[in-house]
Amino acid sequence: MAHVGGGVQTARMPELPEVQALADDLRGRLVGRRVRRLDTYAISALKTFDPPPRALDGGEITGVERHGKWLDLAVATVGDAPAELHVCIHLARAGWLRWRDEAPKTRPRMGKGPLAAQLMLDDDAGFDLTEAGTKKGLAIHVVRAPSDVHDIATLGPDPLGDDFTEDVFGAVLDDAGRAQIKGVLRSQRRIAGIGNAYSDEILHVARMSPFHPASMGADDRHRLYVALRETLRDAVAARAGVPASSLKSEKRSDMRVHGRTGEACPVCGDTIRQVEYADSTFQYCPTCQTGGKPLSDRVLSRLLR
Repeated sequence: MAHVGGGVQTARMPELPEVQALADDLRGRLVGRRVRRLDTYAISALKTFDPPPRALDGGEITGVERHGKWLDLAVATVGDAPAELHVCIHLARAGWLRWRDEAPKTRPRMGKGPLAAQLMLDDDAGFDLTEAGTKKGLAIHVVRAPSDVHDIATLGPDPLGDDFTEDVFGAVLDDAGRAQIKGVLRSQRRIAGIGNAYSDEILHVARMSPFHPASMGADDRHRLYVALRETLRDAVAARAGVPASSLKSEKRSDMRVHGRTGEACPVCGDTIRQVEYADSTFQYCPTCQTGGKPLSDRVLSRLLR
């Protein structure tokens, strides 16, 4: 398993389909194997202290699940008071995961380089968690239940869950009111797992402006619901069985508009445009989504004053 993750503008940040693929891949590699230890090398990465990482030593990995963009490794611990613990991991913008079949030849130094943590199995296999750049967001929580992690406990409904009906989606939109739909789709407390890239894709499929208010008519609501479910289902299906080393390129190659500023829209041929903010961008097709009208790029507008 090679690196997965990356920056916003290149569509590398893992979202629901990529994290689902990671969970499926890791489930096949990890379940039934025992943890030798979890070592952390970036102080900022480990967000919890009770239970300590040493409580995982010797425990058997019993499951790997996904909660939104979070990975969840369940570990049945050993000792005088056996229990189930969970290692919950969020890769953030620049977090990467690399599988190893053998133990590293040397013990890394704390705080040196991009290495954030290593999970070692009892047969020397395992994986490294790394994070590039200076802005650190990768998070590791060792907890007794996933709900002990605030950002997991407050997640909205999973958009691919059987219980995510059109009525549930409608309630989310009603609650958001006049908020811009792009931000609503990205809000983890409203809907779990969708980020910058897939919100662009969903809105393009739905032929809807990113600035459209969440309050909308029944026809628009239905069209957006279908686009959301189909876009995510297709992406999950496309990544099933894909080696994690290929997830970044697979995600990029499947994008219709995200990360494709200046290219031709695959539907109408118009030029894909972008709007840039301080720390992110989004892409859209004017013909398909905004009636041919380019949206105001606030950063560009400031530069042209």
